Amino acid sequence: MSDTPAADRVTFITIDEGRDGQRLDNFLFVHLKGVPRSRIYRIIRAGEVRVNKKRAKQTTRLAAGDVVRIPPVRTSESTAPPVVSDGLAERLSRALLYEDERLMIFNKPAGLAVHGGSGVSLGLIEALRVLRPKETQLELVHRLDRDTSGCIMVARHRGFLRKLQRLMQQGGVEKRYWLLCQGFKGGERRMEAPLLKLMQGNERVVRVSREGKPSITDFTLLERFGDTALVEATLGTGRTHQIRVHAQFGGFPLLGDDKYGSERGDRKLADLGRRRLCLHARSLAFRHPESGERVRVEAPLDEDFEAILAALKADKR
Repeated sequence: MSDTPAADRVTFITIDEGRDGQRLDNFLFVHLKGVPRSRIYRIIRAGEVRVNKKRAKQTTRLAAGDVVRIPPVRTSESTAPPVVSDGLAERLSRALLYEDERLMIFNKPAGLAVHGGSGVSLGLIEALRVLRPKETQLELVHRLDRDTSGCIMVARHRGFLRKLQRLMQQGGVEKRYWLLCQGFKGGERRMEAPLLKLMQGNERVVRVSREGKPSITDFTLLERFGDTALVEATLGTGRTHQIRVHAQFGGFPLLGDDKYGSERGDRKLADLGRRRLCLHARSLAFRHPESGERVRVEAPLDEDFEAILAALKADKR
């Protein structure tokens, strides 16, 4: 069987141990370099990609020994890796919070996507693959929204990726976020509201719906600044846009959220002369799947978030 993608013929790839457990879309992103992500998702939805002769979803987990059918797909003429600017390289170097032989944890800057696609040519993972060409198995362990800053884990080996993702599925990774919102009442709130992903045109949105997946977020007040509150959120589940949608549903939307926020919140930030989604992945804590050691990493707030906090404290006085 050929393992070389071609523009003019169907290819069949047998999954080896190194790819065991990888999502189908992530496998294709690497295998079909130069093909736009939108094109890859289209051929999956159209059933042109088959796993063991059957249609598969983009989220299908591949197993060692699976045979993936890939249709003829023409890659872009240029297969050169994306260019990482010196500025981005320096930012990522400074953003490294934790590193061992299996794992890296970065303090992702707000505005940097975790991966390319949807009009973004270069994300965190693509940049790291360019900057670390000898590391051929770098994979995102989880995701953050483009405009969310803070802790993001990158596995250096696919076997360790699977171990960490299993640990996350079992609730063994504690994720804490800091957010600024308006309308938060009391000291603690637990939101248990099922979340459903929808497409509105070309835009993905998430809504509270009885048809959605069970979702839990615990919110704890850290400090009040008049009508604005600094709140810590702890995730019981890890759904897309979970904190943002639960906060909106609970009546305390995040400042700077252009999808689930409020005009009142936009005005507040405008008065402060700032503009950003006020959501930061503050910390990660877990027991290392291989060493057994307890790992806890905390990401400092960036300059924008610190400036907004400073302005709110000044107004409070």
